[in-house]
Amino acid sequence: MSNDRHVPVMLQRCLDMLAPALERPGAVVVDCTLGLGGHSEAMLARFPEVRLIGLDRDKEALRLSGERLAPYGDRATLVHAVYDELPEVLDRLGIPKVDGVLFDLGVSSMQLDEADRGFAYAQDAPLDMRMDQTTGISAAEVLNTYPAGELVRILRAYGEEKQAKRIVSAIVREREKEPFSNSARLVELIRDSLPQAAKRTGGNPAKRTFQALRIEVNRELEAVENAIPAAVKALAVGGRVVVLSYQSLEDRIVKGVFAAGAATTAPPGLPVVPEKYQPRLKLLTRGAELPTEEEVAENRRAAPARLRGVERIREDVL
Repeated sequence: MSNDRHVPVMLQRCLDMLAPALERPGAVVVDCTLGLGGHSEAMLARFPEVRLIGLDRDKEALRLSGERLAPYGDRATLVHAVYDELPEVLDRLGIPKVDGVLFDLGVSSMQLDEADRGFAYAQDAPLDMRMDQTTGISAAEVLNTYPAGELVRILRAYGEEKQAKRIVSAIVREREKEPFSNSARLVELIRDSLPQAAKRTGGNPAKRTFQALRIEVNRELEAVENAIPAAVKALAVGGRVVVLSYQSLEDRIVKGVFAAGAATTAPPGLPVVPEKYQPRLKLLTRGAELPTEEEVAENRRAAPARLRGVERIREDVL
């Protein structure tokens, strides 16, 4: 197994960006995508006073990160939940406001590395792709049961796949002969159905279809659309949200929520902007920050990462 899985992406930058909020006495931070606990362990180590709430929908990830964070005792509370359940989790724990929230979106290294989960197109595995294997439908069920039009929509919207129609025609033809169960057959079918020119660019031709299926199976964009505003809402004044995303669809959602919070909502032409129209957030990044070349050389999974952060500068005015 490669050592990549132990390297949290843009770790130092995330810690530095959260530091002003997490150095406050009694600070609470939520790691919304706990994974193997790399970011969480670094936060607990660097900020000795901080209390951490870690969320993950993957029970295996919770078990492994639980072992890793055990030395920190009751400073770490781990919860089996999807990150858009943040408000319910905080409510249950009796925490009205938090000082920091970290999202590391996308598939965890662990899920990519465990062959039998079906996330990786490089090895043959059952087409599952559920981050929480106790619930929901698998990628195979999506492929075998969704109408053609719906599959085309998913591949276009979530995979930005230009050849969606071609690929879906082949899927529909093949699934009538035999339902899909394993990833290798799907990869081969995608290769066979693409025109030569499309195969020459952008890495493995199956990549976009696999991304689209994963997003559909895990309702990822829906979860991000709900979770980012919920995280902003949970912030105390002076608190910070930091988000790492790995594809343009997620980054677009994050950018939109942050930009809206950092803009004034006043009607044009007011000589003085009343408090209720003032921005709630201050952007901490100019555009999205990218990993350094050195980091990408050390950890190939950092390559597509985009980092954005905001600080809450005002309460919401009701």
